[in-house]
This record gives sequence, C-alpha cells and structure tokens, in this order.
Amino acid sequence: MNIIVAVDENWAIGCRGDLLVRIPADHKMFRNETLGKVVVLGRKTMDTFPGGLPLQGRTNIVLTRNPEYQVKDAVAVHSVEELLEEVKKYDSRDVYVIGGDSVYRLLLPYCDTAHVTKIDRAYEADAYFPNLDEDGEWEITADSEEQTYFDTTYHFVKYERKR
Repeated sequence: MNIIVAVDENWAIGCRGDLLVRIPADHKMFRNETLGKVVVLGRKTMDTFPGGLPLQGRTNIVLTRNPEYQVKDAVAVHSVEELLEEVKKYDSRDVYVIGGDSVYRLLLPYCDTAHVTKIDRAYEADAYFPNLDEDGEWEITADSEEQTYFDTTYHFVKYERKR
C-alpha cells in the first residue's frame, strides 16, 4: 500500500481538522496519483470533504469504529483486519492511505511507499505524521526540484520502505 501526505518542516499535517495550507500543485499531484485508484481514510477526514461525500473517480474505503456508519458510494470497515481483507480485492500498488493522523499511524506499518509533499515552513498544528527521515526503515528514492507557491517552497519526495 501507499501513503500520501503533505507535511510541514515539523511533519505536521493539520490544525483543527483542516489542512495546514492549500497548494494547487499538491492537490493536482494528489488527484493524478489517486484517480482511478483506492483511497483509505478515516471518518473524520471524510467529514471534511465537500458534503461529507467520497472523492469522485476513486474507490473510497472509510475506516471507522462506528458500526452504524455508512456513506453513499463508499465502503465502511471497522477494524484494521477488516480493512486488510477489503483491500485484498485490489492491487496493493493502487491503494492509497490519505489520512487523517490516527489512520496514518495505524496503517503506516502496512505501507511500503510514501508520497510526501514536504513544505519548507512551520505552521500552527495539532496533527502530525511520523517523521520518516528519523525512521531507519524508510529511504528517499525520489525528490523533485524545489517548487514554489507564492512565498512557500516545497518538494515532492518519495520514500520507500527498505527491503
């Protein structure tokens, strides 16, 4: 499985249930990477989408503890075991974990590729992603040229779990 995330220089990912910053090229990369694929997300992340509806053009799998939770055009699963069984239906290279922080932490051990937009700035934050630079199991296998959006610089970095 893949994981896809945008982090600031402290590996922060959000504040008060929202993204730290909106960078159009990051959204375009996310869309290009996940369109036609499978996205795995938590219920709180689903709630932040317009109308609380799934992302179009993708198979949406929502991980939630609430056994009553249902959302139109998405699959709800209630445990990591149930999720792992559900994603067996797909090529693991086509499965992307997209957040939020508790889902990232729960599923990172099952992922072998991380697509990270690293933003060269620190934001006020209350949600974080594990720092892959400090995790000896991961290595950088691709790094884009520096990108700029107004006064914000960032890179698209690909990490892969060491074999």
